[in-house]
This record gives sequence, C-alpha cells and structure tokens, in this order.
Amino acid sequence: MSDFRTAVLFGAVVTSGLGAGLFYAYACSVMPGLARSDDRSFVEAMREINVAILNGWFMLSFLGPLALIVLAAALEPRGGGRAALVWLAAAAAFQLAVLVITGVANVPLNNRLAAAGSAESATDLAAVRSAFESAWVRWNLIRALASTASFACVSWALFLSARTPIPDH
Repeated sequence: MSDFRTAVLFGAVVTSGLGAGLFYAYACSVMPGLARSDDRSFVEAMREINVAILNGWFMLSFLGPLALIVLAAALEPRGGGRAALVWLAAAAAFQLAVLVITGVANVPLNNRLAAAGSAESATDLAAVRSAFESAWVRWNLIRALASTASFACVSWALFLSARTPIPDH
C-alpha cells in the first residue's frame, strides 16, 4: 500500500473515530447528565455548547471523515482493492447520513433553542426544553450509530487495503 494512500485511510479512520466518539459521548454522558438539571440550566448549557462546538477541531472530525473517505476511495487500486472500495462506499454513505441528520434535525433544533428568548419564565423554559430535548437526543443517537458504522467500515477498509497488494502496471 502506498504511503500516501495509507495516510489518507488512516486519517479517515482517525477523524471518523473522533466524530463517532463525540456523538457517543453526547449519547451516554452529556445528555443524560444534562437531563438531571433544571430547565434553565439545561437550556443555557445547550446554548453554550452549541456555540462552543463551532470550531476548527470539531469541523475536522465532522467534515474531515467524508472528504478523506472519498479521497481514499479515489486512491484505492481498482484491481484487488474492490473489497475495500465496497467498505469505503458504505463508510461514505454512513458519513453522509451523519451530515444530513445534523443538517435537517440537530442544527434546526439548535437554532430554535438559540432563538428562544434568553429571559424566559420557568414555564417558557420548560416548553423550550420539551420541544428540544427528546428530539435532539433521538437524532443524536441515530447519528452516533451512523458515525460508528462509518468508523467500522473505514477501519475494515484500511485492514483490507493493507492486506491487498498493489497490482503491477
């Protein structure tokens, strides 16, 4: 396997693993922890998290996997590497699902949470939280599963690529 192709595949594994780990951490610790808080604390914490997460490190683990998976597929030899290509295609499909879920479900929920007034009454905060929490948690769980599936597929593709000799030209 060429060094560049190996590095790209390894980068795809690492970035997809980081993304899967992030969504997993929300599913098993962040959201259950916030679920124990009062409405004001929950809403304020999620608003702050949604602002803080928009940074380069997050974008690397959010947008990087799909770009690197597609590049890895383009670099994969067309001879004996067909098995790896199938797994890379599956990884790309799962990663695309993560982007779509985030764009059509989680981000709109985040935006509605941010748009709700900051000086809400306790009743308003309860309504804001109620409209946000269960839907956001459900969609996050789905994207955690999709990103974990992507991570597994790209990891298997790396394994297969390492075992497949590069065909002679």
